[in-house]
Amino acid sequence: MADTYVLGISAFYHDSAACLLRNGEILAAAQEERFSRLKGDASFPHRAVEYCLKEGGVSVGDLASIGFYDKPLLKFERILETYLAIAPRGFSSFLKAGPVWIREKLFTDRRLREELGYAGELLYAEHHESHAASAFFPSPFQEAAILTVDGVGEWATASFGIGRGSDLQLSRELQWPDSLGLLYSAFTYYTGFRVNSGEYKVMGLAPYGEPKYVDLIYRELVDLKDDGSFSLNQKYFNYVGGLTMTSEAFHQLFGGPPRTPDSNLTQREMDLARSIQVVCEEIMLRMARALHRETGLENLCLAGGVALNCVANGRLLREGPFRRLWIQPAAGDAGGALGVAQLAWYRHHGGARAISPQGDAMHGAYLGPAYPDREIEEALHAEGAVYERPDRCDLLRAVACLLAEGKVIGWFNGRMEFGPRALGSRSILGDPRSPRMQAQMNLKIKFREGFRPFAPSVLRERVAEYFELDCASPYMLLVAPVREEHRAPVAARDRRLWGIDQLNVVRSDIPAVTHVDYSARIQTVSRDTNPDYYDLIREFECLTGCAVLVNTSFNVRGEPIVCSPADAYRCFMRTDIDHLVLGPYLLAKSAQPESREKADWKQAYQLD
Repeated sequence: MADTYVLGISAFYHDSAACLLRNGEILAAAQEERFSRLKGDASFPHRAVEYCLKEGGVSVGDLASIGFYDKPLLKFERILETYLAIAPRGFSSFLKAGPVWIREKLFTDRRLREELGYAGELLYAEHHESHAASAFFPSPFQEAAILTVDGVGEWATASFGIGRGSDLQLSRELQWPDSLGLLYSAFTYYTGFRVNSGEYKVMGLAPYGEPKYVDLIYRELVDLKDDGSFSLNQKYFNYVGGLTMTSEAFHQLFGGPPRTPDSNLTQREMDLARSIQVVCEEIMLRMARALHRETGLENLCLAGGVALNCVANGRLLREGPFRRLWIQPAAGDAGGALGVAQLAWYRHHGGARAISPQGDAMHGAYLGPAYPDREIEEALHAEGAVYERPDRCDLLRAVACLLAEGKVIGWFNGRMEFGPRALGSRSILGDPRSPRMQAQMNLKIKFREGFRPFAPSVLRERVAEYFELDCASPYMLLVAPVREEHRAPVAARDRRLWGIDQLNVVRSDIPAVTHVDYSARIQTVSRDTNPDYYDLIREFECLTGCAVLVNTSFNVRGEPIVCSPADAYRCFMRTDIDHLVLGPYLLAKSAQPESREKADWKQAYQLD
């Protein structure tokens, strides 16, 4: 019987992406930004589609169907009804958004066919159905409750349901404009970070602050019910019909205008970040408890942008009531491409679902392009790069030694990750034992804010020795405390420090990955999904006794994660990364010719 290929697409809002299935198996998935080099690229994902088809060895004509991740007409209905309900307020916003919708989004059917030269079946799913499918179908569970939470889809801002076998059903939802994702984004905006990309900075800033505004948020902004449903007092927000997230009433309530982006952070922003994080966690916990009461199930699957809040996820795991969690690694809109493709396969094509004996069906999220040695070497020749090619064992040992000496390594290995996290294929690595590593990597290599923590990669079988976590966290989506025995005593004078002053206090024997509240955003590494990265950490452990590495994404601030060897070499030369591993090749910065780049490359990226 001929294979059945299904292509999923998400596009036109942010994080456009494509995903290809063959008989239900995920063959390839990638975000357009990795190819276009435009962070959060919302355009039609030509390059991502091209890559997926190439990876599958098929053409558009071989596709049984194409799925699109939301329903543009329903979304336009929501936008139109909203403007009519608040008219004439919001007219300026409609003037900006309306023509774009009519020109680019409303005629999605026609556009998809024209862009792809496709005459076959086009299928659409609602936005939160796509998120739910991306959460349940690749999960390791035969049966699970499903919770999706984001800014907004068509009307839904959160959905609740059950997945069983090859089917899923959503039973209820929260609707626009009451949105946990938009509430968090409002504080992201107000604290001076970019909406849709700065939310994780707010999460990282939260431990520096105190939850001073929690009561005020509940009293004025959020009417929260026991089941996690809530309404937002729209007097304080401006996203319904305006061009900003917050209103003048919000600014008066919290004591001033929004922070100017990239200006100095104050204790107020830290306290605001901590407060909204506390509220977010409480809402997620209440939603989960209500869903557990309704379903009685032991497993929970999560997706939607809010599911990237790994601090909240960690509390869901520790405080239950679900026994097991599985979170889609591309939980944001990019994952919608994967979700709608899976919906098309199971609902429309009647595919049967089999649980992978290796766990989930995401292949470690290594679903992007890999580059053969020949192409890597051609890219190095083109740059005039100086490199060596040791055998595999020598390469891993040499890199482990360099890491132990405090060097920073660019690590480019195998297929690129799908989703926002670097998981050991497109990563910058460092020694977590170094008290200077966090500042060095933040300021000299990533060129990003100094307060931001780095994540640890730890061997799966060692995770419980370092952290208060005893399950797999392969996608860096769970935060847990560093174990007591790894913590360092903090001097009395240091315990009195506040805000950013806490940053340089050594709190554990892996200080570069220990946040100021002793938490860490953990990636567990298994040999099954990434043998080279696993063996590198093993080499480092043999050398140092430490089974942990610092892992951050291979990019600079505002730049998408590198995709190709040329991207990686360029980033290597622009930064203070000491050595670069490109597949089997090892490069030392000190041996490289002077960079040919003359322009100010920092101007190429919009800061996030």
